[in-house]
Amino acid sequence: MRLKVLLPFQVFADEDGVSRIVAESLGGSFGLLPHRLDCVAALVPGILIYETPAHGEVCLAVDEGILVKTGANVLVSVRRALRGAGLAQLREAVAQQFLQEDAQARSLRSAMAAVESGFLRRFARFENA
Repeated sequence: MRLKVLLPFQVFADEDGVSRIVAESLGGSFGLLPHRLDCVAALVPGILIYETPAHGEVCLAVDEGILVKTGANVLVSVRRALRGAGLAQLREAVAQQFLQEDAQARSLRSAMAAVESGFLRRFARFENA
């Protein structure tokens, strides 16, 4: 199989000769082998594992996204992904990077809410004048 992991602005991984893939969906973990029927699955944040003859078993931490298998091609489109040497390293990297980005997103939403409320107050004053 050929696996492509796509991020919003880049191709994160492009591997040929993948013998198996394990991913996590809303219904739990599932595996893909080369002759499985075509499918689509919504992915939840978790670990995506694939195996190739060249690299052996590779673990990726992925954010929510979608997996599409058509023939021998598997496309995984996610918001964020990290590669690690082992599950312990991935867990630590996810805790550092994903949680930090989530905190930044909350801070940005808070700032945008303040800007919007200020705009609405000024607009109400302008309308009353």
